[in-house]
Amino acid sequence: MSGICIKIHRYPKCSLVAICDQELINKTFREGKLKLEIEKEFYDDRRCSIKEAIDILDRAVQANLVGKKIIKAAIKHELVDPKAVIQIDGIPHVQIMKLDLLN
Repeated sequence: MSGICIKIHRYPKCSLVAICDQELINKTFREGKLKLEIEKEFYDDRRCSIKEAIDILDRAVQANLVGKKIIKAAIKHELVDPKAVIQIDGIPHVQIMKLDLLN
C-alpha cells in the first residue's frame, strides 16, 4: 500500500470521495484564517494504493483531496488542475466537483 486513506460518503443524490495521505490523519494545519483538520472519521475508512485511489477518483463526481502524494498523482492523471490546488501550511488541498453542463 502507498499510504493513502479513503472514505466514500454516500448521500441521497450523490457521493463525496475523501482521500488523503495516511501520515496526515488526525493532524491540523493552520495558515492565517485557514484551518485544515484531517479527521480520521472523514478520511479514513480504509487504506488503498495510489492506483486504486486514482481509479475511484476518476469516477467520482465530488472529491476532497489532501496531501502531496494523492494530489501529485491526481495532477499526473489529469484529474486535478494544478491551479486549483491551495496550500495550507505547506499541505496541498483541493476540492473537486464535476458538473454535467448538458442536464
